Amino acid sequence: MLLSDAPKGASFTVVKVTLGKEVGKRLADMGFTGGAEGAVVRSGFFRGPLQVRIRGYDILIRRFEAAGIEVEPVGDWSAVHDAVSWFGRRKLWKDQKK
Repeated sequence: MLLSDAPKGASFTVVKVTLGKEVGKRLADMGFTGGAEGAVVRSGFFRGPLQVRIRGYDILIRRFEAAGIEVEPVGDWSAVHDAVSWFGRRKLWKDQKK
């Protein structure tokens, strides 16, 4: 699962950073290394940046950078993700409208 898919309030454990070059190195320097535990504090409007708390620091990262971080969920994300997923609700609304 990717960090960009994590809903607000979700806890996670970093599996690996799949981004290369400078961005991947900077994320590793900020604490996104294998086994690090963190949580999503909040997410920006219209799938904007994520505020992530990891290793005692709050970090804002872009959504496309979060898509390059593979995480393992801590706890159950399924119910939370379905409830807060704007895109999922929009798709369901369109399907019901037909």
